[in-house]
Order: sequence, then structure tokens, then C-alpha cells
Amino acid sequence: MVIPLKTVQTRKRSILFANPVNKQALSAVLKNLQQTLKIATLSLLLWFVPQAQAELTIEISDSYENALPIAIVPFAYESNSLMPTDPATQQTQAPVDIAAIVKADLRRSGRFKPLNPASFPMLLSEPEQIEYSDWKALDIDNMLIGKVVAEGNGLYQIDMRFMDVLRKNQVIGKRWRNIPATSLRQVAHQISDLIYEELTGVRGAFNTQIAYVTVKKVAGKRQFTLEISDADGHNPQPILRSRQPIMSPSWSPDGSKLAYVSFESGRSNIIVQSLDGRYRKVIADYKGINGAPAWSPDGSKIALTLSKDGSADIYILDLATQRLQRVTRHWSIETEAAWAPNGRSLYFNSDRRGQPQVFQVFLDTMEVSRITFEGKYNANPEISPDGRYLAVVNGNGGFHISLQDLYSNEFTKLTDTYLDESPSFAPNGEMILYAMNKNGKGELAVVAIDGKTSQTLKVKDGEVREPAWGPFLTR
Repeated sequence: MVIPLKTVQTRKRSILFANPVNKQALSAVLKNLQQTLKIATLSLLLWFVPQAQAELTIEISDSYENALPIAIVPFAYESNSLMPTDPATQQTQAPVDIAAIVKADLRRSGRFKPLNPASFPMLLSEPEQIEYSDWKALDIDNMLIGKVVAEGNGLYQIDMRFMDVLRKNQVIGKRWRNIPATSLRQVAHQISDLIYEELTGVRGAFNTQIAYVTVKKVAGKRQFTLEISDADGHNPQPILRSRQPIMSPSWSPDGSKLAYVSFESGRSNIIVQSLDGRYRKVIADYKGINGAPAWSPDGSKIALTLSKDGSADIYILDLATQRLQRVTRHWSIETEAAWAPNGRSLYFNSDRRGQPQVFQVFLDTMEVSRITFEGKYNANPEISPDGRYLAVVNGNGGFHISLQDLYSNEFTKLTDTYLDESPSFAPNGEMILYAMNKNGKGELAVVAIDGKTSQTLKVKDGEVREPAWGPFLTR
């Protein structure tokens, strides 16, 4: 897999919007960056042989006080008659604990409180086994039961039934056939999504992926790895390894590609890369800065920041025609474009008022209006999938993730961690993934949009940063 690197900007905020300083200082930073890029020698290291990756571990720090109690019964395990009967070779349990994964998913959302299986009156896998009066005593409304059946040749059948304890009926029933062991976690996340949508009315986002960058020391030197994993940090897959920094991956709407910045040529390039490594193309190799790519909602265009005409401005590249459209024309630094869900406007950072704030430009008229007014620093704009909320890094008393309701204009601080940056909405808009710095070490965190539940994702060895939450996978 040839997968490029998106590197040199040491972090969008620190390069383009370093803590409020004067215009001359910012210009000097940009000039120095350009000079550095010209003389930088990249020793880019790409490995195509799979290597063990450290999974992200999750720590849940808060949860809803009114989280809904729910029973997730451990799935039964069976093998069909064709399976070996020799006790020495007979498999006694499924390779993946489906119920444990569902339990963890629902708990991480903050909306549900899975009960301890030790409190269950019995373990079961079929509706006819349920004594509803016993389960009602646990003060629950719903329960999940199911089983995993080994079909032979490393394939499995998974049955799930989601039951309404009060009404004594089945709400959801589904069967998966011929599932390899490597896909059992994905099925578990699909079950979590079904339950979440049934009980909240919102599509679940457990069966999705995230992209991020890990940093660790290898032979005394820093190694940067662009990775993708399941939303819970499992199944990490390296996309690119480099001795140079990697930054800000951006997902295509269909989840098949990433756009990022690479310095393999000795200067910044923006590259589009398929996850399977079969497609890779440089889409921006202009003089000066090529950075901050962002896909349009329909996947046909990419917004980017270029300084080829002098100052850093926002442009739009049509991927089919390669036509480049300049969106902003200002002496100030304008970067970090984020598309509105309808594709008709862009939100972006600009210091045209002296300090970084978020502005919106309408692409039909090129009319620009200021969006953020809370404090002297607002950067890294991201829009929720429904277009209602604007997530930003707010610099009032530290750098924290804040949320502006674009309907009511209410501005809410969501996080209380340190040096927060790079917010990224889950595709259902219910959670925000972001990067933070804890005790001098980069970690990721997830916070609910109401701020009532949060979790930390970190690697045991090294740091993790530059997160991007991918789109929904195909149902």
C-alpha cells in the first residue's frame, strides 16, 4: 500500500493561528515555514508488511446520571454437527465476545447503563426461555439475547434478539451468516447501532472508523503513523509511516479515501489516497503552502488552503476537471475550511479582524459573514452533519472544544481538558472526537454534544493526535 503523508505544519493552529500575536509575527511564521519546506530533506519510510499496532484504550470519565438500564446477556455459543468432536480440538467459545462489545459500545455513548451479568436471573439465548417477571425485577425495559454458531471453515452465524421486557415481545431480530472471525467485531457494532437507533431514534455510529496519527520513538527517532481503526480503537491499520510529522487526515464522503498533506518531494503536497493503496494522486503541488484539505459533501471537490498567490487563502479544487476556484481574497491568513452539509457554503478561519475567528462564505455570491464572537480566539471549525452546530477550538482561558448552536446562537464550552484541538463530529452528530494534551502527551477524547459524558482514547506507547471521524459505513 503506497499511502502518502500529510505532514508539515506542525499543527494547524500553531502554524497558521498561533496564540493571538501580531500580523508581522504570523507572516514571519509563514515565511519561515516556506523556507523550511524548501530545504527540508524527507526520509519517508513506507512499510507494506503488516506490523502489530497498539490499539487505542478507552477510559470513560463521566456518564449520564439518568442513563437507561439495559440487560446485555452473554451470547450462547454452539457448533454445528459438522464440527470436530475431539475435546482437544473442539472450540468451546466464540473468538469474540459479541455481548461484551455491545455492552461497551452502549456504555460509551453515555445514554445506557448495561447491568452486571452477575445480577441476571439466568443466562439464555431464546425468547421462549424468558421469565419476564424475573427480568422486570431488575427495573429494565429492554434486554439483548443471542447466540454464535460455528458453521465450520472459520465461519460463524450470529443471531440477535432485542426484547421489550415490559411488552413481552421481540423488537428486533436479525441473523448474520457466513461471518469470518475477523468480522465478528463489526457485527457486534452493527447490533449496537440497531439498539441505539431503536431506543433513541438516531442512527448509531459504533460501526464506523476513525483516522488518527500516532507518534512513538523507534531507534531513538520519532515515527509518525497514519492509522485507521474501528470507532472504539480496535483493529488499527497503518496507512503510512514516516519520520516526518503527519497531520489532519480528511475522509472522503464514501469512506474509501483520505486526503492529506505530504512532504515526500521536499515541499508540501496534498494527496488523495485510497485506503486499499490502489489509488494515489497528488492534487495540489503549488508554490508555497498546500494544506488543510476538506472534501465536499458529494465528494466531487476538495477545499484547501494555498499561498501560491501570496497570502494563505481558501480555494476549491474540482477533482474531475482539476479546475481551481479561489474563494477568499484577503491579505489575512484564511484556512481550515469546513463544508456546510448542503455544500453551498464554507466555514473557515480568518484573522481579518486581528485575531482568529470563524467566518462563513456563500459560494453563489461569495458573501462573507462572521460567525463566532465569543472570546478572542475561535479556530478549527467543524459543522455537525445536520448543519445545526459549529464546533470550534475556543481560546478563552485555555484552548477547549466549544459548541455554537447556529439556530439559537448559544455558545457552550464542552471540554475542560488541556490544549484541545481538531474537533470531528461522529457521522450521527451525537459525539465529537478531538485531540488533547495530557501531562505533555497527546491523546484523543470523545465528548457528547451536551457535554455530559466523555471518554479518553490513548496508546500505551507513544502519543495519538490529529483525529478524524469517518462517515457511516454501508448498512
